[in-house]
Amino acid sequence: MELAGLFSELVRLETELWNAADARLRADFDLPLSWFEPMQVIARVPSCRVFDIATELSITVGGTSKLVDRLVAAGHCARVANPDDRRSSVIELTPTGRRLLAKASTALEDELQSLIGAAVATSALQRFESTLLALRRAVAQAGGRSQV
Repeated sequence: MELAGLFSELVRLETELWNAADARLRADFDLPLSWFEPMQVIARVPSCRVFDIATELSITVGGTSKLVDRLVAAGHCARVANPDDRRSSVIELTPTGRRLLAKASTALEDELQSLIGAAVATSALQRFESTLLALRRAVAQAGGRSQV
């Protein structure tokens, strides 16, 4: 097996899926996928900080902070004082952000079902997910950025 070819296919698939999902969220909700992803983290992680978002998404803290600033400016989330650490803030979705995320999550699931779920059996997707997680762990252990 040529691993460079597999790598190229994974990169192309990620790009194609990202573009399709981004187009759907922008068309339906004027919400870029790059905003949707951190909103999911904020909704899922209790007392979410910029660091938590950066870690979950494998992106830089500086870039994440700027992204959160844009989400705050759009009214989708708010920075509130962290009761456990005065040096940092906690990021919370606003009521508007929660409603938008709920609607966008449904649309994204629908889009992914048509792109992925309809093309490959559930059992194969479950094996693929396990394989991807194992690969991300291996990359993390080798010194890559993955935090799985």
